[in-house]
Amino acid sequence: MNTRTLTIALMATTLLSAPAFAADSPKSTAHPALWPAAKSQGLVDPATEAFVDGLLAKMTLEEKVGQMIQADTASIKAEDLKTYPLGSILAGGSSPPLGAPDRSPVGPWVDTVKAFRDAAAQRGGTNIPLMFGIDAVHGNNNLVGATLFPHNIALGAAHDPELIRKIGAATGQETAVSGFDWAFGPTLAVPRDDRWGRTYEGYSEDPAIVRQYAREMILGLQGAVSEGQALQKGHVAASAKHFLGDGGTTNGKDQGDTQVSEQDLIRLHAQGYVPAINAGTMTIMASFNSWNGQKMHGNKSLLTDVLKGRMGFDGFIVGDWNGHGQVEGCTPTNCAQAANAGLDMYMAPDSWKGLYDNLLAQAKSGEVPMARIDDAVRRILRVKAKLGLFRADRPWEGREGVLGNADHRAIAREAVAKSLVLLKNNGGVLPIKSSAKVLVAGSGADDIGQQSGGWTLSWQGTDNKNSDFPNAQSIYSGFKDAVEASGGSATLSVDGSFTDKPDVAVVVFGEQPYAEGVGDLKSLEYQQGDKTDLALLKKLKAQGVPVVAVFLSGRPLWVNPEINASDAFVAAWLPGSEGGGIADVLVGDAAGKPRRDFNGKLSFSWPKTAAQFSLNKGDKAYAPLFAYGYGLTYKAGRTVPKLSEVSGVTAVAANDSNYFVGGKTPAPFEFRLLPTTSVHIKPVDAGNVQEAGRQLTFAGGVPAAAEIAGDKAFDLTFQTNAEIALQVNWRVDAAPSAKTTLGIGAGKLDVTSVLSGAKVGEWTSLKVPLKCFQAAGTDVTKVEAPFSLATAGSLAVSISGVKLTTDPTGTTCPAKAD
Repeated sequence: MNTRTLTIALMATTLLSAPAFAADSPKSTAHPALWPAAKSQGLVDPATEAFVDGLLAKMTLEEKVGQMIQADTASIKAEDLKTYPLGSILAGGSSPPLGAPDRSPVGPWVDTVKAFRDAAAQRGGTNIPLMFGIDAVHGNNNLVGATLFPHNIALGAAHDPELIRKIGAATGQETAVSGFDWAFGPTLAVPRDDRWGRTYEGYSEDPAIVRQYAREMILGLQGAVSEGQALQKGHVAASAKHFLGDGGTTNGKDQGDTQVSEQDLIRLHAQGYVPAINAGTMTIMASFNSWNGQKMHGNKSLLTDVLKGRMGFDGFIVGDWNGHGQVEGCTPTNCAQAANAGLDMYMAPDSWKGLYDNLLAQAKSGEVPMARIDDAVRRILRVKAKLGLFRADRPWEGREGVLGNADHRAIAREAVAKSLVLLKNNGGVLPIKSSAKVLVAGSGADDIGQQSGGWTLSWQGTDNKNSDFPNAQSIYSGFKDAVEASGGSATLSVDGSFTDKPDVAVVVFGEQPYAEGVGDLKSLEYQQGDKTDLALLKKLKAQGVPVVAVFLSGRPLWVNPEINASDAFVAAWLPGSEGGGIADVLVGDAAGKPRRDFNGKLSFSWPKTAAQFSLNKGDKAYAPLFAYGYGLTYKAGRTVPKLSEVSGVTAVAANDSNYFVGGKTPAPFEFRLLPTTSVHIKPVDAGNVQEAGRQLTFAGGVPAAAEIAGDKAFDLTFQTNAEIALQVNWRVDAAPSAKTTLGIGAGKLDVTSVLSGAKVGEWTSLKVPLKCFQAAGTDVTKVEAPFSLATAGSLAVSISGVKLTTDPTGTTCPAKAD
């Protein structure tokens, strides 16, 4: 009986024969008898358990507690490990290697791992190796030069389990070569509301695909666990995530509440974990979200009774980024509740030191029982032993010819080609003759960062340049290679202008990179209110040029107007580093015959209106524009009629991160001057763009302020906890004559010295973490004015941009104003 059949049979048995439970049983308490059974394969054996017994007998309580804590490279120094016996180090999405930029190749990462490892070895006591984790979610995406595979939403459309295992194996090798031995993946979420900013991390809205892929990705990353010494064979530990229900939160809110019955939690959100556990996943990551009001990091019935009990998981449960601090009664530095619920290792990136002290005290007092400590540490040591960490040899660490090699890039390119979904091909404009004159236009045409999406060299995937991707190919470059090889030509023109009329235009456009939280939407309408990409499509059509749209997105979006303005429309998702895979399918031979056909079929339903937030196969009143499983081919095409351009939603102000951009204050923000007699504003040129900046001039003599305010208060709690910063791009035109503050609400910071020390007439930027404003008194739950510059003296400063940024490079925290 295969895994899928076994899972369905177990579900049917447990659901039909489920015992009756008390009516007053909390809705957030799971009942293990309802859940499918599973069992970790290859993790437990007599020799390993005897080895772990010996270690536990020698370890001090301090060493045991240390094993349960993981710190981040941005918040710990190597020498700290000479004192603190921590069990693990991670490199978060925007965290740098030691002494090097966050965008670094293999060398600095290997040096970082060695520095931490060497420092830990000098501590003395029981020798327990560190475990190094990284968010390798579409390849080892933190490293410059790595192969970037299509994000999971694209892989779901490929419907190819064998390909998934190959991607897992390649990712494992490219992770091991960097010195890391633990990849935080695969994501087994089943997204149910496409407004969620992590939709692209899910393979499908259908748990069947997630169930099918989970085993293959685990085996690709880890190999066969029973064989042991995975690290020495180019494999790494996997982390199935996020347990549980991350894709089912109400309104698609990241880290929100999944308000579903226990039966639906099992039926929809737990299905990937059975094959993952059976395949031997070494770790499972707890989720940020709640289930019916209780945070997963503190839900003992699910972490202990279900996952470790009924589902037979013998590895260890790791938390997510300070997720334990969201448990009721907890803070990031104090949370016995999480350990008692079943969390084995806290992900405490910047809170590790206070958490260690408190957890040690709680272990000594018995608040966290010794049996719970020993169980957590046993599980961690078991995984470290099976992974091969107790062996000194690291044959893959720093190995040449692995990162971004030709074989891995070929796998990624194949994945791109297989994942493309053809939504429209009216008039047979595709495939494009390789002998044609092709215009390649749009913001994504020659932007490897945009085609790769979030979790690319940084957490949100923003601020990347093509030069950051030495082993990658843009979509334009792929078209250029494909047509020039057969006598055709490809011309890049982002704005679609041309002097020699092309035979066809390929317009590459779509979502800008984002990740969790920042990527959450209010509606599914693409470019609501400012449809610049639609204007480009229409401009080319009006000039009599056939238009092929290549849409880059991390989810299905309402693009009816864009589809209407295109002759052909391809959902390309977020293809990653191998842009050439798109031309492999869209460009035919010199006569226009296909070289290869489309393979991709939608693994997410495509909305008919922008209001179809939750649109899933099997729903009542299921009425998509393109149903789950849809995908045209060259052999089996059809004409798509003109679509309705009524979005079904009213305009909503979804902007809470861009306050002044390109000479404008995007809705709902505007400048406010207080009082207008003492502070004045006028347009100035910035960045070689006419009137793209604003000069603020303070006359002095009375207190005055210039602020950017919205129409109502909004919540920046998530952004504050996520280490996001306020970035102000400015130029000092006349230094301040008196104290000057930069503030958000009541929190005001003294920036007098910053402004006084700046070179007059030279543009620069200031990045201040939101936490600094919070510490100075800002109520981040109720922000009305995210920017306020105030002084009682004279000052002239020009501003070209005010926004939130996830890039931590160069952040500073000025002192609180008196």
